[in-house]
Amino acid sequence: MTEPRFPSLRQVVLDPTDARGLAEFYRRLLGLSYRPGDEPPSPGAPDPRGGDWLVLLPQAGGMRLAFQQVPRLPAATWPDGEHPQMLHLDLTVPDVAELDCQHARALALGGRLLLDRSTDSEEPLRVYADPSGHPFCIFVSTG
Repeated sequence: MTEPRFPSLRQVVLDPTDARGLAEFYRRLLGLSYRPGDEPPSPGAPDPRGGDWLVLLPQAGGMRLAFQQVPRLPAATWPDGEHPQMLHLDLTVPDVAELDCQHARALALGGRLLLDRSTDSEEPLRVYADPSGHPFCIFVSTG
């Protein structure tokens, strides 16, 4: 009997109205790098890729993130409302001290705090919206 075959998950794609801006947010937040050819152009030069499709590459063992420019995007109204999230990213840190450090970084890079459960003894976490409004979580995980 033949073993079943499965497709491989290549990347997660986010739809923003500003592909370059959102790619820069996640590049800086997660320490990723651009796929060759997707790097930002020199100041003042046109950015045709930044208005279409960009890919960020992981460090060893991570997931690729891609950004597909869209003309409009209703902001997610998490946790309730007319436009619920359809996908979110879960990011983990090893302890509460690092959660606090990453909180400051996320806000400084343009993230917006949606929920703060950083004092939860079982699973400290914070939920944010990225600059395009996509929710993402940073939480403490030891496993």
